[in-house]
Amino acid sequence: MIELKYFWKGFKSIKGVGSPAIALGASFIAIGALLKNLGFSINESIFSTLFTYALPGSLVMAESMIVGASLINIFVAVWLVNARLYPMTVSLMPLLMHETQPRWKYYLSCHFIAVSSWLIMKNNYESVDKEKRIDFWIGIGSATWSVAIISTVIGYSASEYLNKDMMIGLSIINPIYFMCMMIGAMKTVQINISIILGAILGPALYFISPEWCILFGGVISGTIAFFIGEKYAK
Repeated sequence: MIELKYFWKGFKSIKGVGSPAIALGASFIAIGALLKNLGFSINESIFSTLFTYALPGSLVMAESMIVGASLINIFVAVWLVNARLYPMTVSLMPLLMHETQPRWKYYLSCHFIAVSSWLIMKNNYESVDKEKRIDFWIGIGSATWSVAIISTVIGYSASEYLNKDMMIGLSIINPIYFMCMMIGAMKTVQINISIILGAILGPALYFISPEWCILFGGVISGTIAFFIGEKYAK
């Protein structure tokens, strides 16, 4: 069973300084309003957030529906966008794994992987015994998940008061928060190089390939940062 002491400790961690709860909530308010404008019912909007639980994935789904994409195209597009969560999972799970914990907790908790919950866990895992980290993580994920769902409902209900510019502004708050958190975490050579190069290459590559500039900028910056970091580590 989940140990409630650590579950609630994780759940309440979203109230801390630097918590992504406000940024996450603002972005999903925009998602809720967008889904209503697309003709989703309130139940469909809630289920969309419940099962997608990823801001970029929800935006891609909405944009694909606007242009009339097929179901298979929407599925592939959302899957590709959410592929960024794989390295987060790979980096996080070794910090949570413990032989005394049942497997079902890890299968359940994989759904909680998101930028917001990942950041909270990476900043707090050392304060929790490894045996109890999975319960702490499930608490974090449940809290951020709840914020996303509640915010979707708020956005859906308030959609008539939100114009296009307001929704765009709300939707980019979470990425801006993540960027600020990454800048605040610039404590290693790899992170410093990847952020600085990414900030330079992303806009520069836009003039070559607007559709792929972010992806290429991230891959190139991250790869260079990795190899330079490996060299310094030796």
